[in-house]
Amino acid sequence: MISLDDHDLKILRLLQRDATLAVAEIAAKVGLSTTPCWRRIQKLEDAGIIRRRVALLDRAALNAGVTVFVAIRTNQHTASWLAKFARAVIDFPEVVDCYRMSGEIDYLLRLVLPDIAAYDAFYKRLIARVELSDVTSMFAMEEIKSTTELPLGFVEVRR
Repeated sequence: MISLDDHDLKILRLLQRDATLAVAEIAAKVGLSTTPCWRRIQKLEDAGIIRRRVALLDRAALNAGVTVFVAIRTNQHTASWLAKFARAVIDFPEVVDCYRMSGEIDYLLRLVLPDIAAYDAFYKRLIARVELSDVTSMFAMEEIKSTTELPLGFVEVRR
């Protein structure tokens, strides 16, 4: 576990909002000179806290404006079934999130698609690959909040 201080958290906040910021700009905003700031960023990357830097794309502009949440239940709870299900989910590019859940739902998927017909095609491909007990689909009507920024307020800070 890496120990973080206020400078590290400020760097992480800035990079979460805009990973294209120059190191000199980040350094100025967090009150460090360029070289120590660069070293801190490298330390955060080496520790795996910064996993990667990406571009966030406009889904609507790329014809993927429909978000579907898919709740899945299965009556098969074996390692082989899970491996088969995981392979299937990983193979479908429209699946952007997949979680194994506690409670009544076994798995929750988030998909981005162009339309309902694309969802229907996805559904048919999924059930052809994996046996499922129950599938419930929920189409998002409005996106009220969606962010990639992790909350950093609960991180223990080294003083």
